[in-house]
Amino acid sequence: MAPIGLAILGSGIFVTIEHLPAVRACSDFELKAVYARSLASVKKLEAGEGVELYSEDSSQGLDALLERDDIQAVIIALPINVQPDIIKRCLIAGKHVLSEKPITKDLKSAQELISWRNANAAKTGSALWAVAENFRYLESFSHARKLLEGLGEVMSFKVQVYSLTDTTGRWYNTKWRQVPDYQGGFVLDGGVHYAAGLSILLGEKDALEKVSAFTAQNLEHLPPVDTMAATCKTKSGKVGFFSVSWGTTDRGWEFSVAAEKGVVRVLPGGKVELKKQGEDKATEELFKNEENGVKQEVKAFAESITKGKLDSKQTPEAAMKDLEIIEKMLTSGDKGGEPQTITG
Repeated sequence: MAPIGLAILGSGIFVTIEHLPAVRACSDFELKAVYARSLASVKKLEAGEGVELYSEDSSQGLDALLERDDIQAVIIALPINVQPDIIKRCLIAGKHVLSEKPITKDLKSAQELISWRNANAAKTGSALWAVAENFRYLESFSHARKLLEGLGEVMSFKVQVYSLTDTTGRWYNTKWRQVPDYQGGFVLDGGVHYAAGLSILLGEKDALEKVSAFTAQNLEHLPPVDTMAATCKTKSGKVGFFSVSWGTTDRGWEFSVAAEKGVVRVLPGGKVELKKQGEDKATEELFKNEENGVKQEVKAFAESITKGKLDSKQTPEAAMKDLEIIEKMLTSGDKGGEPQTITG
């Protein structure tokens, strides 16, 4: 079977370090084109021989790219507020879409975009719309979930993710991140990953139902907030904590879930730690080959196209749940910790 013709829309850091290597590693795809708003930025990408370049400041823009019959799919990695209109244009052109997280800037626009997709099914035909969330392809998290299923009822949980984003960092030095015109700034952009990770570990029975949070901006260059601490309650009535900061000198991350018969922790480097109740030592398993999960999600996207059915880990609805968790925490922070209900 011939490879699927693919275009990448975007030329930023994540495209360079993750998407390009993932596409090159996937034999089901053949990279045909790359698009960015400026020709200068797309040239810096060094996409490879035979890959055509498109930009809005050259003679070949996005419309020209979408007219190509040899391109069946696109990966969209553009600024958050730009993506919804681009997603629509690509789907109307009959292209399969994998758009980067978060699905949109807020819950309202996510609901509107999903409603648009449903209402325009006749126009988009068989084109699939997937939303990327690489945490759902990390074997460390899926393995941790399997361990928890054998440990009885969940009793408590915590997520702690801390780092310092200074003005010299590569993630900070993108204009749309420096002056975010969407809620939460780095807390939203990165936070949806951790919401997805926690949801994997808790499962549907213990999915989050209510949150109460406080937010802060520790660093002047990280508006509107860079730190968030939330207390969370699950559908089953269990309580845990979700704390993230891009504006602290503390560093590192940990996902921990305590159940009746033991505690499971997911740690950096693909490490999963299990300490059973009554045992002195914890056992460890290391999933060092999982990297960041992007290669796996790109391969899953290709397989979805071949099968004609979207991978359940990439549905817009799943991505909207991640967004809702972070948005409700941010809303609670804006309202002095007022509890918010998660409906998704």
